[in-house]
Amino acid sequence: MQISTKFTIAIHILAAVEYFGKEEKVTSEFLASSIGSNPVIIRNLMSDLKNAGLIEIKRGPGGIAITRPLDEITFYDVYEAVEKSKDDLFHFHENTNPQCPVGRNIHSALYDKLQEVQKDFEESLKKHKLSDVIADLYKEIAKAG
Repeated sequence: MQISTKFTIAIHILAAVEYFGKEEKVTSEFLASSIGSNPVIIRNLMSDLKNAGLIEIKRGPGGIAITRPLDEITFYDVYEAVEKSKDDLFHFHENTNPQCPVGRNIHSALYDKLQEVQKDFEESLKKHKLSDVIADLYKEIAKAG
């Protein structure tokens, strides 16, 4: 199973907006410098987060703002916003040997189990909140001085 870096970058975007947004204007260039990424990638993810209703983007002096309380934003919300190929987390290898009893039947023997794992994964994402990340982030920043 592979979740793209879009998910963790989106969490980073939200954390940076929360941390810096009260004192300075947070822009895609600012975020790209924190994340170590291209501003175009950041703008694309910001667009996804905006379309999901998680942030609002104000042109000019406005910057970016989170639209909901942090304890109402789950990892699943972020995952849904940015991950485009999430229908099936697990992808089957192609071209199994139809002459082999394992090759011929592995997909049907495995499919329902993988669907259950995906469901459990998605339910687990719903248990984790952005507020938990932010709280831990502030603790880590305080420890580092």
